[in-house]
Amino acid sequence: MTSTPILERLHGGLIVSCQAYPGEAMRDPRTMAQVADAAIVGGAAGIRVQGIDDIRAVAALPVPIIGLWKDGDADVFITPTLEHAVAVADAGADIVAIDGTRRRRPDGRTLAETIVGLRAHSDALIMADCGSLDDAIAAEAAGADILGTTLSGYTGERPKSDGPDLELIGLIAARCARPVVAEGRFHTPAHAAAAIAAGAYAVCVGTAITHPATITSWFARSLAEARP
Repeated sequence: MTSTPILERLHGGLIVSCQAYPGEAMRDPRTMAQVADAAIVGGAAGIRVQGIDDIRAVAALPVPIIGLWKDGDADVFITPTLEHAVAVADAGADIVAIDGTRRRRPDGRTLAETIVGLRAHSDALIMADCGSLDDAIAAEAAGADILGTTLSGYTGERPKSDGPDLELIGLIAARCARPVVAEGRFHTPAHAAAAIAAGAYAVCVGTAITHPATITSWFARSLAEARP
C-alpha cells in the first residue's frame, strides 16, 4: 500500500486498538489477532497493535495496521528509539506509531533524527503520539505523517480529563496540516463522533472496545453504587 491510499482508507473512520497488558489472560498475539478480526467485522477502518509478535499476527488483515512497541520504564516508552521503529516497520506495520513528544529519547536522537532514520529504511507512514499542541507542532516540523493525541494528560502539559481531550483535537486540527488521529479515553460512540466534529481525521478507540477487564469494572462499579 502506498501512503495516500492508507490515509484515505482511515479518513473519518474508526481505528481499534487491540492491546492487552502483560500478565492478562488475553496477552497473546493469536488472541489479539482474533480481536482485531472481530473489530474489522464490526466496521473498523484500521487496527493498532503493540509488540512485534502482535504486528506480525495481524499484518495480513485487510486494513491499515498501526504498529508500536512499548519498551522500558522511562517517560518515553512508545517505540522509544530508531531501532524499535525499524523493527515495527519490518514486522509489517503500515504506520509506525512513535513517541511524538519533545522529551529526551533513550537513544539520544531527536524526533526528527528518528523520522529521518526510519524513512531511510522503510516507506511506512509515521504517527507521532503527542501530548500537547507544542508536541504536535514540533512533530509536524520533524516530518511526521499523522499527529495523535494519544499522550494528552500523561506528560504533564495538559490535565488528564475523564473523557477525550476534545479541546486539544481542535487546537491541533486548526494549527497543523497533518491529519489528526484522536486517541485517549474514548468511552462512548458519542465521544468518537464529537472528535470528528472537533476536527479529527480519524478516531482510535482501545479500552472501551477491546479490554474486557476494564469494561466489566465499569458495569460492576455502577451496580455496586446502585445497591441500597
